Amino acid sequence: HNNLELNTLKTVEMTVDFRKNPPALPPLTIMDSTVKTVETFRFLGNTISQDLKWDIHIDGIVKKAQQRLFFLRQLRKFNLSQELLKQFYTAIIESVLCTSITVWFSSATKSDLRRLHRTVRTAERIVGSTLPALQELYLSRVSKKAGKITLDPSHPAHSLFELLP
Repeated sequence: HNNLELNTLKTVEMTVDFRKNPPALPPLTIMDSTVKTVETFRFLGNTISQDLKWDIHIDGIVKKAQQRLFFLRQLRKFNLSQELLKQFYTAIIESVLCTSITVWFSSATKSDLRRLHRTVRTAERIVGSTLPALQELYLSRVSKKAGKITLDPSHPAHSLFELLP
């Protein structure tokens, strides 16, 4: 209708089925090409898995954050001030930890949250002062998003909120 075609080389299929014995599904075919079936898929920076758990996504976050902790350690070796170290943490490491935090934080497992918290504690030791906990960052971002939704009557979720007197 819009002169668009699906590129089967860039299209994947992921089935989410929580039944004990899911049926074997025939392969999906588009224009005589079979679409590849995957167990995880990266979408808008988030790794979505077939079981809808966030452990693979959080593995990636922790790995990225740990790589950036190396640079924080290097900056401390060069005797940068604590304020500059905090700014580096906020801009480079915290931004990685908080990417899409409103999507995955509330459904992350305790062990995943422990791994993320361990990364923040490591950064605190390097910087030499306390840093905001991920729980605080999550709550502030959720509150901010809820505030924006309540102010926008055209938002699809606006009716889900009721302002208190």
